[in-house]
Amino acid sequence: MHGTWREGNRFELLPEASRFLPAMFEAVDGARRSVLIELYLMASGRLADAVIEVLVRAASRDVTVLLLLDGYGAMGLASEDRERLEAAGVALRWFNPLGWHSLARNLTRDHRKLVVVDGEVAFTGGFGVVDEFVEAWYEVAMRIEGPVVDDWVRLFSRLWESPMSRGATLPVRVPGPGGQGSVRAGEHGMRGRVVWGQGYRYQAIRHSLQRRVSGARRRIWICTPYFVPTLSLRWRLVRAARRGVEVRLLLPGRHHDHPGVRYAGQRFYGRMLRAGVRIFEFQPSFIHAKFTLADDWVSLGSCNFDHWSLQWNLEANQEVEDARLAGEVAALFRRNIAASREIRRGAWARRPRWQRFKEWLYGTLDGLLTRLR
Repeated sequence: MHGTWREGNRFELLPEASRFLPAMFEAVDGARRSVLIELYLMASGRLADAVIEVLVRAASRDVTVLLLLDGYGAMGLASEDRERLEAAGVALRWFNPLGWHSLARNLTRDHRKLVVVDGEVAFTGGFGVVDEFVEAWYEVAMRIEGPVVDDWVRLFSRLWESPMSRGATLPVRVPGPGGQGSVRAGEHGMRGRVVWGQGYRYQAIRHSLQRRVSGARRRIWICTPYFVPTLSLRWRLVRAARRGVEVRLLLPGRHHDHPGVRYAGQRFYGRMLRAGVRIFEFQPSFIHAKFTLADDWVSLGSCNFDHWSLQWNLEANQEVEDARLAGEVAALFRRNIAASREIRRGAWARRPRWQRFKEWLYGTLDGLLTRLR
């Protein structure tokens, strides 16, 4: 599922928490009417304290503050912090709390990441409110202005009012879209659309990527922390590389929060390397960012390329067609690749048996996982 392509937007790339967190805090502190936040991860700690403080300040100015958290991903938020938010007037809802219903329903998580202020400015990316995003993880976000912000508001509204979202006992409604139209005069107008996925039957993000991979002429660069691609995506990447497209994968190295996912994805390295795909593993820290560049098309948001994102999770990405932004994303790729180790075909073919065993083991578990849907 996806929104309409809209002209006249402004998109700003915000790499690293040192850039996107201050920008978000500044926007919320300037809110006049509403703040909408949707997150998967939120856990008590220093970053959560800072976020709660800025939301409490907004609520004290009679700004409508709505916070939608995933019922599993935000289990680390202490009851005292929940009470703090609600006592200050923040409306808090939980998406799909764990229960005794079907396993498939428990697997369905809200993995989207979204902040919207006054219906005029939005932020998306792979961020969460856990201290790792400040202390250890590399992340990228995007600041959004223009007509596409209305689509983000509508996306939030549908889930806030869904039967799977519980809490906020008072009937709190989502403020309508800002309807701000194009960006301010003199600013560079960009073309963009919101695209989202919702479980196995609604994989617009994956389908959009596959079309771009199939149609790319110059480059396909993908950064994802969890790379366990479907057969159809692997096939398209290999075919693109063989027809001369520059295919690069920027993936985590030894720093990983789920090492088994890394091993499961590494079992596909050999064939892709033989086809000419270049693979880089980021060395300084765990790279949690999710962004893709295909020629001058950019996609950035919450979606990983693993079975959780593509079969069960609710995901959302911002797509942009703009040569200038594509140039900024390409420069970001190059900086991160410079801090990465390239996996060479010959060296990979000589990897030790213990590495091969881990690929087989976690690959087998990944295969079992796909049969749960």
